[in-house]
Amino acid sequence: MYLTKKTYVYGDERENLSLDGLRHPVKPERVINIEEEVLAWRKANYIHKWFVDNVQEGADDCKDYHVGREELIDLLEVIKKVSDGHSLAEELLPPEGGFFFGSTETDEWYFSELERTKAELEKLLTEEGGSFYYGSSW
Repeated sequence: MYLTKKTYVYGDERENLSLDGLRHPVKPERVINIEEEVLAWRKANYIHKWFVDNVQEGADDCKDYHVGREELIDLLEVIKKVSDGHSLAEELLPPEGGFFFGSTETDEWYFSELERTKAELEKLLTEEGGSFYYGSSW
């Protein structure tokens, strides 16, 4: 499970790209986008379920989906509510069982992963530019 940020590189910006030291040569003048993995999860099935329900229109198909900044803000708000009131976990971010999905308990690991996600989203949302995409692979 991962969230990526793609940033379009304009023509004149390509001239300043430094791609030295890459295993395979890349010509800066051909670069169109820079893609960064900005957040990754492992077995955080409740986060995955949120993306499936709120971004992917219910399709759990391991494709990449565009995530608007507003949707990331919505996710952050849900996480804050659950962090502030653990009893809201089952209602707002319920665990989801399934193949490779990990625990379905709202335990210490669940809340620890929520706190990590909250901190990362707060930092990420201060950045300018770019488009976000969520994807998963099983």
